[in-house]
Amino acid sequence: MDISIQKAYLSAFRGKFSSTMRWHDLDAFWQVLKMHADDRWYIYTVGKVTPEFTVNKTCFLTFIDNIDSLLHKKHKKDYCGIVYVDNKNAPEFIKIYDPNNLGVSCGFSDNPPLPGWILSRLQLVDLSVALTSSSDRKRWWQKLFQ
Repeated sequence: MDISIQKAYLSAFRGKFSSTMRWHDLDAFWQVLKMHADDRWYIYTVGKVTPEFTVNKTCFLTFIDNIDSLLHKKHKKDYCGIVYVDNKNAPEFIKIYDPNNLGVSCGFSDNPPLPGWILSRLQLVDLSVALTSSSDRKRWWQKLFQ
């Protein structure tokens, strides 16, 4: 993988995101996202094989409907708070956390859970490999000064 693609992706992944805190916020966001639906979106189920190609518009819209249904069914809270987006008006990168594996996705942790799904216009990177290798380098570097 081209290192510049990986750096750009990880930078976007670690960038600033805002939450769709309430269910009506998520509903409104889905409508915005549907307006931005086209054939340039990647759908990544984190932990599975990283897709090499974007999906078509129909597949993207079907995914939105299906994930919305799953989130409402599995996240039985009066708030949402598990969908994070880089820009609610012009989305390019969306993290959707798995309701069955939330950990501290909305808080601070040394080892927060990865999202369950990522929707992105950027070419995908296998997060389990990219994040492990960068954390390994960090540990190696820190050992020099202990």
